Amino acid sequence: MSLPDVYSAEPIPASARPEIERLLQTADLFRYTAAEDAPVAMLEREFADLLGSKYALAVSSCSAALFLSLKALDLPRDSKVMIPGFTFAAVPSSVVHADLIPVLCEVGDNYRIDLVDFEAKIDGVQAVIISHMRGHTSDMDAIMAICVAKGIPVIEDAAHSLGTTWHNRNIGTIGKIGCFSFQSYKLVNAGEGGILVTDDADLVARMVIMSGAYEHNWKKHKSREGDNTDDLEAAFARWQNQLPLYNLRLSNLSAAIIRPQLPELARRVRDGRRNHDHVAARLEENPFMTVPAKLSAEERAPDSIQFNLVDLDDSQIAAYQAAAQARGIKVQVFGASEDNARAFWNWQFLKDVPALPQTRAMLMRACDVRLPARLTVEDCDIIGDTLLAAMDDVSAAKAAE
Repeated sequence: MSLPDVYSAEPIPASARPEIERLLQTADLFRYTAAEDAPVAMLEREFADLLGSKYALAVSSCSAALFLSLKALDLPRDSKVMIPGFTFAAVPSSVVHADLIPVLCEVGDNYRIDLVDFEAKIDGVQAVIISHMRGHTSDMDAIMAICVAKGIPVIEDAAHSLGTTWHNRNIGTIGKIGCFSFQSYKLVNAGEGGILVTDDADLVARMVIMSGAYEHNWKKHKSREGDNTDDLEAAFARWQNQLPLYNLRLSNLSAAIIRPQLPELARRVRDGRRNHDHVAARLEENPFMTVPAKLSAEERAPDSIQFNLVDLDDSQIAAYQAAAQARGIKVQVFGASEDNARAFWNWQFLKDVPALPQTRAMLMRACDVRLPARLTVEDCDIIGDTLLAAMDDVSAAKAAE
């Protein structure tokens, strides 16, 4: 029995090739060369339509989108920004790059923000980044109620959550700004790249200029067709020459790779959810493994599966990783993998890293396995069988003790 490849991405749709060939022949790779309708500009309009947002800005990465979002808020230097203790190192990095201070809050066994700790730490915070980490959505109703009451802007780090909904509303459109990734392991793949969405004309104007729309190139950024452009044009005029340029633009070639994948998103979301739920049901049959349930308002778009190990000590957890590896599957335990960028104690570029005992305990037993949407149900059964067989190896040794 051969194990399925969980690392290769889906092929880029063949429909991308004519535009890619045109760009190769013309070398028209810079988004601002064309007077209008450059591939990047078209991507922005299509993505805004897809999400139901007024504005979108394509940039070089989701990290760049987070950084620009924070800069656009124009917070005083050293303002505090709340982030979850379970996220990727790029999130606290974006806060540091923006000359702000990350405040880490606890995350529960279900990988979502602990609302008690969140509310306890919210005083003095001037912005919040919610990471829907690995596509697991925190309680956005409760978070938005807390933040709206205090006038605190919320940025959604939706790098893993394109296609996820909350009360049928697209994740990334609930806060002030939503940031997405087009890195190769995401549902839409450009190798690198990111995009942000917002309904705030002043914020998007600031971000467009800072992203690298020098001189009057911002004139090539458009609202969705039929939208009133007066607010956007006034905002651009207001910020012309008033902001630094960070040059975080996306290229036309990347946009040409991304655009044909957008019509594939619904199918990828459907298949990814099917794969996740199929394997989750298999793992739940084992008493030493549990997959946290989704929240009732949430419909996920997973590209991987996370599960917690139950009633195993550190040596048994290490033995499980080794048993899975011996059978051909890499199981990453977030806190037990050396230098893992998702373990907060490895963010040593921060001055004061809090203890976060609840989050640490979760990370020491939370497992991560890739489960891309292109897999078949048969592939998923092979992966499930292998993960369960590895646990049988460990539980047999445990029972013999």
